[in-house]
Amino acid sequence: MAVTFPEAPPITPSGPPRHALVAKTPSRTAVLVAAAVGNAVAFLVAYLLFVRTAAGQEAENGVVHSAQAAGRSTVDWAEPLRDVDLVVVLGAVALLVLALALVRRRFTLGVTALVLLATPLAVAQLLKIYVLDRPGIDDGYAVAGHNSFPSGHVSAATAVLLALAVVLPARFRTWVLAVGSPGVAWVAAATVALGWHRLSDTVGGCLLVAAVVCAGAAVVSARRPDGRRVPVLPAVTALLGPVAVVLGGFAVLGSSTSEGARFIAAVLLAAVSAVALVALVTGPVRRVNFDPGRAGRATRLSR
Repeated sequence: MAVTFPEAPPITPSGPPRHALVAKTPSRTAVLVAAAVGNAVAFLVAYLLFVRTAAGQEAENGVVHSAQAAGRSTVDWAEPLRDVDLVVVLGAVALLVLALALVRRRFTLGVTALVLLATPLAVAQLLKIYVLDRPGIDDGYAVAGHNSFPSGHVSAATAVLLALAVVLPARFRTWVLAVGSPGVAWVAAATVALGWHRLSDTVGGCLLVAAVVCAGAAVVSARRPDGRRVPVLPAVTALLGPVAVVLGGFAVLGSSTSEGARFIAAVLLAAVSAVALVALVTGPVRRVNFDPGRAGRATRLSR
């Protein structure tokens, strides 16, 4: 008589399957793509509203006229910007970025930060000189009609801040962006107060840098292990937040009834918009690992 034994149950790993865990993890890349698209769309909206419409040009030309007519004592807080050599500052920042990368033994991270620093600045100049234009209108202000959108000063300030945030350890990134955003706000407000740039120029500079950096971060993030679930609220905020900043600025500036009120509104809006746009970028990029060498080692260890 044959002896039979009950069949042992199959051994299954404890916990849910790995693919289920991945599916439940929010996707960094999806939010970064939404941020890149949102900032790019907002850049286009700002150009169309402020530069390509008579109402937008008239409001901003009035601000430029007020700034050029104001005495230096009125905007003495902005005067230090006149003494800043942008080329020297950018060169010093590039050396600082490389030095920080070498100290951290992350040379490729330094190269990544320099690419994210230089690319939006080059794109800003190409767009301003060769692609975008400012159609002339007869509004009686007789201010310079050449295209100044986007602002090179504000683009540089924003790019410097984000490059430093990238090359420093990720745990410091949020603090660096929070502490540095008032500096970008000061540059934006000062260029408006001195009559160098319009509000739209400053907003466009922030938006362009944010779009390029978020696009680069999305490329980096897509090459790392990532979740599959799209976090709705962060993605919607990243997509629509920049456009809301542009529309809010246009509405406030257009509702000002006098040149003096528009001048004050434009200066304040330049500062507030810069801080808001940096804050909107902070969320998507604060946890991105921009260091390819470190990511490669982490991936090998996890296999």
